[in-house]
Amino acid sequence: MQKLEIRKDIYYVGAVDWNVREFHGYSTNSGSTYNAYLILDEKVTLIDTVKEPFAQEMLDRIREVIDPEKIDYVISNHVEMDHSGALPQLMKEAVNATIITSAPNGLKGLEAHYGKGYKYQTVKAGDTLNIGKRNLTFVATPMLHWPDNMVTYCPEEKILFSNDAFGQHFASNLHLDVEVDLDEVFAQAKKYYANILMPFGNQAQKALEVVKSLELSMIAPSHGIIWTEHIPMILETYDYYAGAELEEEACIVYDSMWHSTEKMAFAILEGFTRAGIPARLFDLKANHISDIMTEVLKSAYVAVGSPTLNNQMLPTVASFLCYMKGLAPKNRKAFAFGSYGWGGQSIGLVNQELESMGCEIIHEPIRQQYIPGKEQLKEIEESVYALFK
Repeated sequence: MQKLEIRKDIYYVGAVDWNVREFHGYSTNSGSTYNAYLILDEKVTLIDTVKEPFAQEMLDRIREVIDPEKIDYVISNHVEMDHSGALPQLMKEAVNATIITSAPNGLKGLEAHYGKGYKYQTVKAGDTLNIGKRNLTFVATPMLHWPDNMVTYCPEEKILFSNDAFGQHFASNLHLDVEVDLDEVFAQAKKYYANILMPFGNQAQKALEVVKSLELSMIAPSHGIIWTEHIPMILETYDYYAGAELEEEACIVYDSMWHSTEKMAFAILEGFTRAGIPARLFDLKANHISDIMTEVLKSAYVAVGSPTLNNQMLPTVASFLCYMKGLAPKNRKAFAFGSYGWGGQSIGLVNQELESMGCEIIHEPIRQQYIPGKEQLKEIEESVYALFK
């Protein structure tokens, strides 16, 4: 296995997961990586580990550089198992290593997952660990995206080991931003932010202020590629994602049984189009909810439609609304629509869910019994267009 030295005496020792296609409801069609970094200094230091099934790949990469038994410190920036899962196998070989983690939540989480049988040392925001020629400073980033999260900064190398921040679920045998398709990487970075970090925009903005104060020549996240020449671009992009300002764009999300709700969705699209509002249609049978939320990230308007099935909304629509509610998009303007045969409860239920998310309801629920004709579809189009006159 070829060694990858990203800076003198600093090595990539992570793993590439070419085949993962789902992460907690988020589709990962481009795979992922679990990045770990080995620093050779007076105290040999490993920053993060990998998901448990890839422990052997990580250990093989470490052995290409040094005997794992010589590791002095293992820094756990984040307890979640895609970053800490290989700890038990690693510690069988790195028998003298001390695990560095955040206080109190990192220690609490690691002990809950892996027991109290290891040598732990806790750190808090601003603490520094000297490993020889280099120092490692710890920056707390709570709720990005767990309470224990922190990042590690090496001032001598100007490297930020950023854990989940600035990452992407993107598998590649090349690991630097200058070596890969940048458009694809930024697309995956947007999807990652939308589906993992969106609920934590305020925390992201606070963390960004700290990160911007650091001298940076490299950002090494725990998923995806390493940022070298495009650091200002990814910082600016995160600033935009975390900001409250939304684009005058609309997402129309729906499922349909016999195409009536679908016809209504197209009429709503025409209304937005006439008003000069860029809009996109998302049939839930054809689009994954995580891809839809990637577009909702900066869209000001969301219309959600469902026919009625057994006095409820369709399960696909309920799933989307549950997922959207968890990601907690703020300041959205929304409305519900749908067709029905007799009861029509789904439209009101969708409206209730949008209200419960804090959306501003800008149009009364649009209800259509049975099949909408040309006149009804024109009325729907006109009513949406009228919102922007």
